[in-house]
Amino acid sequence: MTSLRYWRALLPALAAVLVLVPQSAAAQAPTNSTDSTDSATPARAASAATPDRPSYDVALRADDDGSHWTGRQTVSFRNAARTPLRSVDVRLWGNGTDGCGTPDKPSPVRVGGITGGTPQPLTVGCTALRIDLPAPLPYGARTSVSFDVDITVPDRIHRFGRDGAHRYLGNALPLLSVRDAQGPHLDPDVGFGESFDTLAGDFRVVLDHPSALVVPATGTTTRRAGAPGRTLTTSVARGVRDFAWAAGPFLSRTVTSPGGIRLNAYWTATTPPEGVATVLKDAAGSVDEFGKRFGRYPYGELDLVMSDALDDFGSMEFPGLVLLWTESDGSAAAHEIAHQWFYGIVGNDQFASPWLDESFAQYASQLYFREPTTTCWDDQGTWPSDTAAVTRPMSYYADGHRSEYVRVVYGRGACALHDLERVMGGPAMADMLRGYVRDHWLGVSTTEDFKRAAQAATTKDLGPFWTEHRIR
Repeated sequence: MTSLRYWRALLPALAAVLVLVPQSAAAQAPTNSTDSTDSATPARAASAATPDRPSYDVALRADDDGSHWTGRQTVSFRNAARTPLRSVDVRLWGNGTDGCGTPDKPSPVRVGGITGGTPQPLTVGCTALRIDLPAPLPYGARTSVSFDVDITVPDRIHRFGRDGAHRYLGNALPLLSVRDAQGPHLDPDVGFGESFDTLAGDFRVVLDHPSALVVPATGTTTRRAGAPGRTLTTSVARGVRDFAWAAGPFLSRTVTSPGGIRLNAYWTATTPPEGVATVLKDAAGSVDEFGKRFGRYPYGELDLVMSDALDDFGSMEFPGLVLLWTESDGSAAAHEIAHQWFYGIVGNDQFASPWLDESFAQYASQLYFREPTTTCWDDQGTWPSDTAAVTRPMSYYADGHRSEYVRVVYGRGACALHDLERVMGGPAMADMLRGYVRDHWLGVSTTEDFKRAAQAATTKDLGPFWTEHRIR
């Protein structure tokens, strides 16, 4: 995620650079894309994250303006843990801001009519629903649960909100939570950054909506006529951690990057045309360059959803779709597209280790724009506090340290990676990152995984480097 309001408060070296730079001739990284999570090879089975290999089948119908969606969702999954699985947790992240609501204004995301298990009361501010399975699910076995879904788009400008006649449905669809050696991951939404932790899965989502609404969505999308005056938009996405869509009277254009990636641009009528053009250039250049650096973009097509009214929120990444605050000089498109690799392809627990996606996306964006980073680390000045560290979790920032979040995670984290590149050497760093992405393709990485990958790629002892840069 990027808020340009945040960027303006950062040092010049961290500002989002929104001018086109020629595409680099970086060496082509191995292509590791896969069309199915069943054929993916997540990093080390020892992670034992479960339930894994989820498959979501969703059908939703919109009201006249896309503010209200109702339908049915089925999610099937496998138990990857050696112990029997007795329940699953479903996260209703769309309730993160509103919580449990009030009698006259209920939570924006509600579920009911549950089959395949017995629901328990909602917890964690009505963002977590435990469903007890009718019988323990053995290791390697699959089962499914189904439920009705009722989604009301909140009246605010947000990744899950509305902007005039446009609706954004990011984090609106219920998702399976993760359990691993640390237990259930039921962290709260702290109101900034991300708290998400999901495993890659497959989605088939059918959206029944008025034909007057243009509906960009995660995945490869097809459209056909439905009932009179309505359209059925079907999106299929494989190996993704989330599903997002938007609806409204968007203008649109489709281009293909030089590397062959289909880019679908959607923008509101008030979005500056110069900004749209810059976004398309930056998107085409960055998606190809990141593909060469880290491994080819695997999601078929990429939707760019732009509005000039997102200034209080910023921008947000989802697999196969990015929501962009776009002004005349463009947006943070390269940063958000870099997230397709860091959290999209290489997953992480965003609550426990926000640097593994935000610092890496910022580092990649700075590489793309050829930003000068030789003095990046020194330009950060002193640490904001004795307790600050690149690897702090979101709970730390939410507990009285919010002012450190952008400066440390986006600033020092990205600069630490540039410093590591100087220590290891550019070619060694590039090779290491390609291998790191390949080894965690559609899996989940941790700070320790990254430190091991870096140390294995150099004969230099990186212990002092981690200590100096507070990567713990």
